Amino acid sequence: MNSEATALADESNAGVLAKAGISSDVSLDVILDVPVTMAMEVGRTKISIRNLLQLNQGSVVELDRAAGEPLDVFVNGTLVAHGEVVVINEKFGIRLTDVISPAERVRKLR
Repeated sequence: MNSEATALADESNAGVLAKAGISSDVSLDVILDVPVTMAMEVGRTKISIRNLLQLNQGSVVELDRAAGEPLDVFVNGTLVAHGEVVVINEKFGIRLTDVISPAERVRKLR
């Protein structure tokens, strides 16, 4: 990240912290290397244990989303973005199409 981008990120973080009631003189450097769990959710469904136990190779489970709808992106269980599946060098990835604002994410933590 170049120095201009870093300054903008620092300014944005200060605004988010201020809105959350946290002093802006707190340095985020101490947490930048903390690992988090990132998960992408295609959809959900409810299924009885009876039907769950009947699943086998080739079974199809219908989800609550239509084909083409965006995936949810979670970090440590918190929704942070929506995106679409892409293939890069024969591996799956996700292109973020909508990122939840930092202020909204901090508000949801409370």
